[in-house]
Amino acid sequence: MRIHPEGYRILFVSALVLAAIARALSIPFPESLRWIPYLAALVPYALIINFFRNPIRTIPRKGEDLIYAPADGQVVVIEETFEPEYLKEKRIQVSIFMSIFDVHANRIPVSGKINYYRYHKGRYLVARHPKSSTENERTTLVIENSKGKILMRQIAGYVARRIKFYLNEDQQVEQGAEMGFIRFGSRVDLFLPLDAELNVEVGDKVKGNLDLIARL
Repeated sequence: MRIHPEGYRILFVSALVLAAIARALSIPFPESLRWIPYLAALVPYALIINFFRNPIRTIPRKGEDLIYAPADGQVVVIEETFEPEYLKEKRIQVSIFMSIFDVHANRIPVSGKINYYRYHKGRYLVARHPKSSTENERTTLVIENSKGKILMRQIAGYVARRIKFYLNEDQQVEQGAEMGFIRFGSRVDLFLPLDAELNVEVGDKVKGNLDLIARL
């Protein structure tokens, strides 16, 4: 299993802390049973490893008209809404909620050029909250290609406290490439043209780079 580089430091520190705790807890145990706290410490460590897993995903079929899931998680919102920051027009919003058990590497949903990128400080409402899209800590990214413009947001949730973004404005990006990472529970919003042909429904579970969200 491949581990995301964002997890290297946390895994190292966690190993030291959990080992120290296990050592302290093992002292009252009889010598023959002092392995029990160490075994118990493997449970939270395995959960941390699981959070930072980064599977290799190959897009089934690339195309500028195909919008793939930029993240693993559950589709929690599909609605027509006004996008006020950049597009300033009505769009179809598709929101994917990532629990702590989902892969948190974020991927480029469609090839094109990054026309706009902004980081916004903000609150830490629960990521499922409707206002999290405009009030939480977040990034806004706009990708343009021959089919039009797609706006995407990484949104930090109640637990998530750090958004990482690896790309730059005016950069050409390839569909499926890694674009960022959000730690510990979060959400990604896509704002698609009103005539986009949706391929998902609210409640669907999707996987980044594998599941088709819409056709333009």
